[in-house]
Amino acid sequence: MVQLVELISDPDVVVALEPEELGLRMLPVLATWPQFVNMSLDAYLQNLIGNPRDPASVGQYPQNRRNEIAVAASEAWTWLENATLLIKPPPIGAAQRSTRVLSRRARQLAAEPNPRRAISAHRLSKDTLHPTIREDVWGLYHREKYDTAVFEAMKAVEVSVREAIEAPRTLLGVSLMREAFRPAPKSDAPPDARPAGKLTDLAADPGEQVARMEFFAGSIGSYKNPQSHRRVALDDPDEVAEIVMLASHLLRIVDSRAVAGRTP
Repeated sequence: MVQLVELISDPDVVVALEPEELGLRMLPVLATWPQFVNMSLDAYLQNLIGNPRDPASVGQYPQNRRNEIAVAASEAWTWLENATLLIKPPPIGAAQRSTRVLSRRARQLAAEPNPRRAISAHRLSKDTLHPTIREDVWGLYHREKYDTAVFEAMKAVEVSVREAIEAPRTLLGVSLMREAFRPAPKSDAPPDARPAGKLTDLAADPGEQVARMEFFAGSIGSYKNPQSHRRVALDDPDEVAEIVMLASHLLRIVDSRAVAGRTP
């Protein structure tokens, strides 16, 4: 059996890690536990810190750090259960109620050679995403279809903007963003100057109106257009999560401006 102390020898590091970080580092340890052995939190803590009822028992870490380690490990264990990485075993035989087994995803993560990548795979929370991309894009991300996840997230922004301003389907990408968020004409503009875009915040400073337009145009130009024309080969889950969260933020802005535009 692999021991946690082989992977993290410093107890200060153990207690400093967030529950999800420590939990994911515990998976390679739990994956080596023999089948049919009681994999419970109590059993794991005894293996980690010794028997708390027996001061003489020896665990993996110094006795004077038992309480801190136990709290950190308990939080990590709870996170693993909530993330469906530790699950109740199938109702076969007389398994103890406290026993847990690794889910299929947990076994994949336990074999992941890059711990940072494994942690990144759980960094994108479904609940934080805009409803438009909450299901499809989140699923693509967690299946590591990163190029497709980014494309679909940014395409959702494009579709949302087009629908909000009732633009023709022929108006695409950067041009669509500039049309929707076009700044209001200056006071000295000629009478035939084009009016502000339908999603432009007229109460905002003129410079901010320009910045918002460029923000949308730049985001679509940088992350949606390249995905449309060639294989970009995104492979960093951190970067992809950030782009998807950017798309989620853009969608919320569109929602807000669409509502404001309909308000008398």
